[in-house]
Amino acid sequence: MTVSPHTAGRRLNLAAKVSAEEWQQRLDLAACFRLMAHYGMADLTFTHVSARVPGEPDCFLINPFHVMFEEVTASSLVKIGLDGKARHDTPYQVNPAGFTIHSAVQAARPDAVCALHTHSTAGIAVSSLECGLLPMSQTALRFHGNLAYHDYEGVAIDHDERPRLARDLGDKHAMVLRNHGLLTVGRSVAEAFVLMHRLEFACRAQLQAQAAGTKLVALSDNTLNHAAQQFKTLMPGIYGDLEWPSLLRLCDRLDPSYKD
Repeated sequence: MTVSPHTAGRRLNLAAKVSAEEWQQRLDLAACFRLMAHYGMADLTFTHVSARVPGEPDCFLINPFHVMFEEVTASSLVKIGLDGKARHDTPYQVNPAGFTIHSAVQAARPDAVCALHTHSTAGIAVSSLECGLLPMSQTALRFHGNLAYHDYEGVAIDHDERPRLARDLGDKHAMVLRNHGLLTVGRSVAEAFVLMHRLEFACRAQLQAQAAGTKLVALSDNTLNHAAQQFKTLMPGIYGDLEWPSLLRLCDRLDPSYKD
């Protein structure tokens, strides 16, 4: 894609004003939005992903409201503080519900570099099932013992919901927002994205299996716990690190304008 002089100038100006670490975080986060759109996990402009600004623990980057995920660029991301105020000049606003959810996570979980929230069809469907996510597939077992639930309280624009969001998430890396959608947190943008990709995959597999109308195979508690421990042993580092370079190459092939 040819970058206009106006866009290129904006990119160069911002890259010169922020640290190299922040710019890299912006690149990874912008790529994450493009990947969400590519894999069918976007909801027009109405969900959000945040990433902590390196070296600035009270600030995070989040997508501009009213910009589709396939349009998000490194320069368009909004840098915002936990007080809700933008930390730079920007023509964009932030989704109020996005600020509520992400400020809750960022304040409560110093280890959560990135938080990712979706309204996918499969995620909403599973979040509305009383059983929630079933440990019926190897993909679902990645979340055995590492999945939280938060009951629906209405559109997440009331800041007094934040303590309950943080409480319910606890130390988990994934959460089902009942009657709403899904949330993952990671120690990197890569980890949060790959966790969401697997959680989304698990939800889709469950719904297809349930639609068959036959009894599902139940796994024993010993098997569930053994598989969960295997995941921890096989992947001792930050989840998603192996996949991320390939995913970035995919972004470059699809549309490298996320780097603008």
